[in-house]
Amino acid sequence: MPAPKEFLDYVDHNADAFIQRLSDAVSIKSVSGDPAYREEVIKMSNWISQQLQAVGVETQLADLGRHTMDGQDLALPPAVLGRIGNDPKKKTVLVYGHFDVQPALVSDGWNTDPFKLTVLPNGQLVGRGSSDDKGPVLGWLNILQYHHQNQKDLPVNLRCCFEGMEESGSEGLDDLVKKESQSGGWFDGVDCVCISDNYWLNTRTPTITYGLRGLAYYKVTIEGPAKDLHSGVFGRTVHEPMTDLIKIMGTLVDVKGHILIPGVDEMVPPPFADEKELYEKLDYSIKDVEDSAGASIALSDDKVEVLMGRMRQPSLSLHGIEGAFYGSGAKTVIPAKVSGKFSIRLVPPQTPEKVFPLAKAHVESEFAKLGTKNKLHFEELHGGLPWVTDINHWNYEAARTATRAIYNQEPDMTREGGSIPVTLTFAEALGVSVLLLPMGRGDDGAHSTNEKLDRSNFIQGTKLLGTYLYEVGAAAAK
Repeated sequence: MPAPKEFLDYVDHNADAFIQRLSDAVSIKSVSGDPAYREEVIKMSNWISQQLQAVGVETQLADLGRHTMDGQDLALPPAVLGRIGNDPKKKTVLVYGHFDVQPALVSDGWNTDPFKLTVLPNGQLVGRGSSDDKGPVLGWLNILQYHHQNQKDLPVNLRCCFEGMEESGSEGLDDLVKKESQSGGWFDGVDCVCISDNYWLNTRTPTITYGLRGLAYYKVTIEGPAKDLHSGVFGRTVHEPMTDLIKIMGTLVDVKGHILIPGVDEMVPPPFADEKELYEKLDYSIKDVEDSAGASIALSDDKVEVLMGRMRQPSLSLHGIEGAFYGSGAKTVIPAKVSGKFSIRLVPPQTPEKVFPLAKAHVESEFAKLGTKNKLHFEELHGGLPWVTDINHWNYEAARTATRAIYNQEPDMTREGGSIPVTLTFAEALGVSVLLLPMGRGDDGAHSTNEKLDRSNFIQGTKLLGTYLYEVGAAAAK
């Protein structure tokens, strides 16, 4: 049951209007990880709800409670729940996405204002959130707009769950999903879940994803003097927090990516007999890695080794230091208190609960070796479970058929290196098949400077998501 040609033509004819709506969305600075932007994230919740209502979707702004961030007590931005259709003869599809974004400043290295969508001559739509994840969320809106304006019934019953805290651990969402999955809840009766919040491996081949790494995000704080000190007066006379922190951060991972926290890498079993062949078949190369990174810096020349490092092995990355001097010029201060942040991307059977005591014991052990008089504080900021599922399901067949119809090629079946904490919650709470059907390309630069979404991927991706719904609808008739 392919999508009607009328739908595909509608998407083409309305491309400019769809891009304008994406521009409107990008202009809302919905940075979830900075308390200064919390009202903008809440504004985005309301904007998404209003957009859904305009195309015939019943919505609810679900209160997720409050939390503490950077010492501030804040209201969590409400999740947007939506539903349209209640035909018992149709499959019910739940779609998920997020409307919060990573921080972005021109001074970070952006060539344009990150919160003003810039359309480049090559068709790239540059702006924070264009690919991650406002573009894909609006893809679903584009589909709903066609059916609403043309008074066409959707081929499925549709349920929506769009949140504003994904970039900060999806706080409060797990409990909401579990609640709404019960009898009478918004997700009661859902047959499958589709998430569009990841990317192709490269710039050529569409992808369907059946696994994600989890996440454990940590903060190491070293505190010493009561105030910042003059290095000319106190240098070599006191224990310096920055020196201690750098020493500890240097014990976490080596330059080849091996995790140095005892027991973390060892927790993961080696590949099974034919597993490496799965990675060998994927349309991917070391050039793809380095083109996406913008430099020739791949850890290995072995494609399989690199892919397994991204998909089926854990990784540890150092993210930054707070409390230290940042900016141009010279400032010869000894910081009184500094914090280093790092994360571990997890794979089965790892969980945040299993890894935390290993990370804590290692950091405390390394700190003890320093013989310092400074004080240590170690905390986990947030975590998410890894997820892998069976691809032999009608949900995946619908996605494969839709991909072939729109792109005229077979999709790569991949596990992904990123983390979407709620994925496993959907799978367990609903007991249904979950898949990831990405819109963007591997070079979109999500979380990085000059994030972009190609116009062709936005438009063809909208067609793909719509065609997927029609293929799921066809599954109901079998």
